Amino acid sequence: MRRSLTLVLFDIDGTLVNSAGAGRRAMERALQAIFGCSGSKSYRYDGKTDRQIVRELMQSEGFADSEIDRRMPAVLEAYLANLQEELAACCDRVHALDGVTALLGAIAGRSHLVPGLLTGNLERGARMKLSAAGLEPEKFRVGAFGSDHEDRFQLPPIALARARRAIGGSIAADRLVIVGDTPNDIACGRPLGARAIAVATGHYTVDELARHSPAALFRDLSDTEAVLAAIENA
Repeated sequence: MRRSLTLVLFDIDGTLVNSAGAGRRAMERALQAIFGCSGSKSYRYDGKTDRQIVRELMQSEGFADSEIDRRMPAVLEAYLANLQEELAACCDRVHALDGVTALLGAIAGRSHLVPGLLTGNLERGARMKLSAAGLEPEKFRVGAFGSDHEDRFQLPPIALARARRAIGGSIAADRLVIVGDTPNDIACGRPLGARAIAVATGHYTVDELARHSPAALFRDLSDTEAVLAAIENA
């Protein structure tokens, strides 16, 4: 019997890749250049889209949404240029996280599993980070990005619609599995009936992620068979 297609969507930062802080440094430089300030050092970037990061940081500095919107394109262009420089400068420290390469290879060997991306990164930024870590962006058949919508919770429906168009088959919403390292990764697909697999390779601990009740939870992705079983059974 043919198995139902499952769309497996991966977050990037803290899930697939450690980019050695290149994204934050690139964003701070861009904000400083366009707004004259970069926001609070204590602000957390993880689990948010790039445009959300710009908006929340600059709101906290007193800028109105209309002014943030006006300057947003310039900030994002500066960010992408800075990101390329930052990744090149720390290329020896950018790497795929434990188990990622083996897991992606195993998923590629199962025709009913469709690998994709669900990330707050702009699409160009996502490709830069993956490539810098030695991962091929083209291996991910579909994706939804921070350049598609500022609200991360709007990204799962975008990814699902794209997958259905790209594959030409039906993927049920409850066969969407999101793999990520933040509470937002766990929560964002729930309105669709998606399942989440959490991994504590970012800034949230196992205990912190467990409070958000993911379908499965791992310290890292190094146990390929266990993670595959969780994807299949989610």
